[in-house]
Amino acid sequence: MPKTVKIVRFHKTGPAEVLQFDELPLPDPGPGEVRLSVRTLGLNRAEVMFRNGQYLETPVSPSKNGYEAAGVIDAVGPDVDSSWIGKTVSTVPGTFKLNSHGVYGEVAVVPLKGIAEYPPSLSFEQGASIWMQYLTAYGALIWLAKVAKGDFVVITAASSSVGLAAIEMAKVEGAISIAVTRTAAKKAQLLKLGADHVIVTDEEDLVARINEITSGKGARVVFDPIGGPILESLAAAMAYRGIILEYGALAAEPTPYPLFTALAKGLTIRAYTLFELTADPVFTKAKQYVFDHLAPGAFRPLIDKTFPFAEIVAAHRYMESNAQVGKIVVTL
Repeated sequence: MPKTVKIVRFHKTGPAEVLQFDELPLPDPGPGEVRLSVRTLGLNRAEVMFRNGQYLETPVSPSKNGYEAAGVIDAVGPDVDSSWIGKTVSTVPGTFKLNSHGVYGEVAVVPLKGIAEYPPSLSFEQGASIWMQYLTAYGALIWLAKVAKGDFVVITAASSSVGLAAIEMAKVEGAISIAVTRTAAKKAQLLKLGADHVIVTDEEDLVARINEITSGKGARVVFDPIGGPILESLAAAMAYRGIILEYGALAAEPTPYPLFTALAKGLTIRAYTLFELTADPVFTKAKQYVFDHLAPGAFRPLIDKTFPFAEIVAAHRYMESNAQVGKIVVTL
């Protein structure tokens, strides 16, 4: 192994250009940790928010970044079974802090609990595109909402990797997915990827279309990372005693609580993050569920675009363009 490695860090918050390649001593894994020789990185919106200082975790300069990597374990901590060395794994978001264990780099040191094996039929690119999207969707749809056959499930920001995972998950559970996107540019692709219905909010009335699709019953489940004013429309389109899962704040503006609508319909409006799932005993069951659907191809991570490691700044800029359908991957 080399004595030094390139690790991407940022020394101040701001635009993508604050990301820089720092040449640092090769890190050794400590107790309960493993070191991964990184082959691919999967980018997530959370990492953009973290870089901007707008995330649940506050950056401590100089900060690492990155939740998802796939690669081969090349070293383990003193108390970790050496049989892990040589295994192909990916890292699991929500099991470590970005400041201390961010994975953007030629190597990544993460806690043992923060890795998982995936089906060998998947590529390294797909391996870095699993856990954030499928576990996030599982926690909301399966664990909390208990989505069942015949349920109408509204999925906003549907072209994101998490949105696409939710479409797949709704399908395997026999639910009816209603994908929501802002412009018509992604409509055909969302239908091709399995959405039962697509609503284009720039052209269609969200509430009226959901009522039309559900024959006036409304949707039982909403899975929303946007927040802001759209919450009022989503609540208006809900079925009696429906549940809205809010897992993000992409709107970047205040989110009004639709009190009277919630009272009239007996709605549950629930905040949710992946950290909640990974801290619960159901985490083990969730990982197995995802693995079992990846292996036969019921879940297929979609790669939108790949960038070389040297162009990670450009990859962040591309994510901020919102042009992608699926996962943005960086290769080493």
